[in-house]
Amino acid sequence: MARVVVTGKIPQVALESLRQAHDVLAWEESNPISRAELLTRVKGADALVTLLTEKVDGELLDAAGPQLKSVSNVAVGYNNIDVPACTQRNVIVTNTPGVLTDATADIAMALILMVTRRLAEGERVIRSQTPWQWGMFYMLGSGIQGRQLGIVGMGQ
Repeated sequence: MARVVVTGKIPQVALESLRQAHDVLAWEESNPISRAELLTRVKGADALVTLLTEKVDGELLDAAGPQLKSVSNVAVGYNNIDVPACTQRNVIVTNTPGVLTDATADIAMALILMVTRRLAEGERVIRSQTPWQWGMFYMLGSGIQGRQLGIVGMGQ
């Protein structure tokens, strides 16, 4: 049974799936794991499941030991991982590309509506409880119907 160290909170269904087949040591606190705690926990790990908050470098890889086979980063990026150091030690690195594509598109649409309809500005007025008076053009904003939108990159 492989020893898997999970360095932060991940979805419970994923954690349960890992536990069915592996000996899992998971950091389940809401705050990020400290570097000192991380260096202690990785000793003897066959695999690491990391978050973008953890720096995976030579020091961490050495602390884990030569039996370490993989580092799986629960993030689109992997700039927290020293890939050459992993390659040098024959440690496979994986990430979760594409996991945020739909969410990014949703947020882009929300931001477009917020700007055109002045939603953030209106929210600030309401929260400030500053007296205001209705006017034909007060906080009017504009719609997006009939507009053209240029998209560069398509979320990738």
